[in-house]
Amino acid sequence: MKAIKAVHRMIENSDIDKYRQSQDNLGSIYTNSKEVEFEDIMIDGMPAEWVTANRPHQERKVILYCHGGGFKTGSFRYARSITTKLATSTSMDVLCFDYRLAPEHPYPAAQEDVLKAWDYLMYLGYGARDVIVAGDSAGGNLVLTLVLKLKEQGRKLPKGLVCISPWTDMTLQGRSHETRMEIDPVLSRDYLISSINAYVGGEELENPFISPLFADFSGFPPVYIQVGDNEILLHDSICLDKKLRKAGVYSRIDIFRGMWHVFQMSPFKKAYDAMDQIAEFIFEIAG
Repeated sequence: MKAIKAVHRMIENSDIDKYRQSQDNLGSIYTNSKEVEFEDIMIDGMPAEWVTANRPHQERKVILYCHGGGFKTGSFRYARSITTKLATSTSMDVLCFDYRLAPEHPYPAAQEDVLKAWDYLMYLGYGARDVIVAGDSAGGNLVLTLVLKLKEQGRKLPKGLVCISPWTDMTLQGRSHETRMEIDPVLSRDYLISSINAYVGGEELENPFISPLFADFSGFPPVYIQVGDNEILLHDSICLDKKLRKAGVYSRIDIFRGMWHVFQMSPFKKAYDAMDQIAEFIFEIAG
């Protein structure tokens, strides 16, 4: 945990622009992967990229990926540490995009951009049931709120959802905020509070479009959740799984012993195994 904390602190910076650049530089390590190809596109002025496996793959099934970063940082470049694994483990194309970030663009800017990316896929001719929506941390929040927005609009929902260490409760009430506070090498309460202040502003924290844990999950598609047991957002995932099941939704959660927040970004066997489990879930529900 100390080693992971040291690596994480290396890219942290009080200057938000430098912090974002450090993350992009870290993500650029994956640009040279021979297993995938990257294609930059623009979606109505929003930068995005396709990540495609260099082998025969499913052309009519796609993953829409929402990166994390506390709503303040992150990009499709930083997310390559996950999107490349997703593309290779599933043999599906992955679309990741740069939604607008706080504090320059607070709520609901990020949610508007997620919906824009969804609409783009529909414009390309994908059906809702051809799409898996996945995301990590704040991106996991956006995965859930996208479906809430689609439900609100009476639209068809994606085939399934994958939430990696999702941030579901901005009231910070989960027990793990106390029980994991000393051992979490990545997140801290101060970081989460600063992200809330940047993103939410004066909005009500229990608004389901801000804290989806308070949402009505009836009618949701199948959901797969992965979380490490050494992170303060552990109970955000546990409570989400319980609420989904209570609403009659097919939900599965895997809690990875000794792992930290979004450990799937790391280049080691357990991270690749976790991505293979995501692929198994997708194959199961996609038929």
